Amino acid sequence: MATNKHAIIRYHALDQCFSNPGRRYFIDDLISACNDALYEYTGVAEGVKRRQIFEDIKFMESEQGWSVPLERLKDGKQVYYRYSDKSFSIKNQAVNEAEAKQLKETLSILTRFKGMPQFEWMEEMHVRLESIFNFKSNTNVIVGFEQNQYLKGLNHFSELFHAIQYKKVLSIQYRGFKQTKPSQVNFHPYYLKQYNSRWFLFGYNEKYDNISNLALDRIINFKPINKKYQDNKTINFEEYFEDVVGVTVSNRASVDKVHLEIAPSLWPYIESKPIHGSQRVVSKKGGEVVIELTVQLNYELVTTLFAYGEGVKVLQPDSLKKEMITKAKALINKYL
Repeated sequence: MATNKHAIIRYHALDQCFSNPGRRYFIDDLISACNDALYEYTGVAEGVKRRQIFEDIKFMESEQGWSVPLERLKDGKQVYYRYSDKSFSIKNQAVNEAEAKQLKETLSILTRFKGMPQFEWMEEMHVRLESIFNFKSNTNVIVGFEQNQYLKGLNHFSELFHAIQYKKVLSIQYRGFKQTKPSQVNFHPYYLKQYNSRWFLFGYNEKYDNISNLALDRIINFKPINKKYQDNKTINFEEYFEDVVGVTVSNRASVDKVHLEIAPSLWPYIESKPIHGSQRVVSKKGGEVVIELTVQLNYELVTTLFAYGEGVKVLQPDSLKKEMITKAKALINKYL
């Protein structure tokens, strides 16, 4: 049985009923208790059925659950439920086998961060879970992630992660792609984001008095400094990137309607893997598909469109069309 969020709430509601010796809980009482708990925690009146409660009880009694010591006691023609051991509760038990398997599956994904010091503990956790629950180790990799373990700057990840956690202001020596010499900046770190196999640090940049991003592979060194940390009170990073392709966000740039003509041979790919979340079809004529994106015009958008070559034609805005023409001419000149 899958231990999803609603199931966990039901198990703990049943556990509370079974461990209460001062009241007799019949099946209808158990149903009501589960419905009340679900409504309290989720705001959803799920309407748990009798059959679901019996399945939950069966799972809780199994070795995959918690092997609960449950008694079924008669009161006339009805049956009520309680633990034979009054001190028993699933809250006092170790992780059960089903939970451990879920942990292992989760850890197997998280260990793709291998090479980052912050996550070295995961390999040890794998070994401990396999030892405790006698799991058979799967030596074949079954999930592959795009991760460049040799990327310069990954060694900074752990310390930057901690600086965000513990709100430390950093003095960072940094050299951007267009800088001939490194610069020094005081930085209040807020967020780490991966894009195109590279990692970027976002935070408040004192030099420019705004939110900036720094590529980890361009950071030369950094150290904590004794300054008051400026908390992030304005930006929700789950929404911050909604209007852009990539990681370059400008507070001054407007959001434009970008119309692109997609070649028939390329459309199945772009349909299944949208360029941006705002992508929508404007028209379809003779195999050509015109789509619209609602985005800021930034470097990553241009490079993404340019990578599609002759399969994508920019129709509007004119500023983006001219930039694509300029880049295309520069490329042609390289071969003349």
